[in-house]
Amino acid sequence: MKPVLGCLGVVVVAVLIAAIMTIATCVGGFNKLTGLSQSVDAKWAQVQNVYQRRADLIPNLVNTVAGAANFEKSTLVEVTNARASVGKVQINPNSAPTDPAQLRQFEAAQGGLSSALSRLLVVAEKYPDLKANSNFQALQAQLEGTENRISVERGRFNEAVQEYNTTARRFPLVIFAPAMGFLPKPYFSASAGSEVPPKVQFDFSSPAASPAK
Repeated sequence: MKPVLGCLGVVVVAVLIAAIMTIATCVGGFNKLTGLSQSVDAKWAQVQNVYQRRADLIPNLVNTVAGAANFEKSTLVEVTNARASVGKVQINPNSAPTDPAQLRQFEAAQGGLSSALSRLLVVAEKYPDLKANSNFQALQAQLEGTENRISVERGRFNEAVQEYNTTARRFPLVIFAPAMGFLPKPYFSASAGSEVPPKVQFDFSSPAASPAK
């Protein structure tokens, strides 16, 4: 009887040790993933801040450029509409999305605004009188700085997401993470040349083309 009780005792102790280790792993993993998730959210908030900074610059930019004689109105309308489209994308500014489709929608709207801005600035090269406009020059510098910050903050966000996702997929956390509410987080996609921030520059040294009537 004693050998049986002794074996049972060993089994009970082993089960208790395994349970304690499992609980410790879950608690440690929960705390680790909580910290990493908060880091991702903080980086996401910074991404939102720099995109909002760009959106805030646009009305003044549009008004300044519109002051140039015979400036192409369709280009201004395109930028204004693209900015409005960005505002229609409903996404939490303080919590990083877990739905890849939601992040793609956000990226598409911001990409549309980037394209519209690029076209506006290309058209603006035809109007050398903008060179003498100090407000335009200040906006140009601010926009370039904002584009640089967008590139930097997107990179930092992706790095934080990578660390979070990698940790969540490691054994044994990969078993417990979904049950604890830690779902994979999507990255910003890297398009060709996205590692180089766009330059907001104008070549006023070349002869200007006559604006379209």
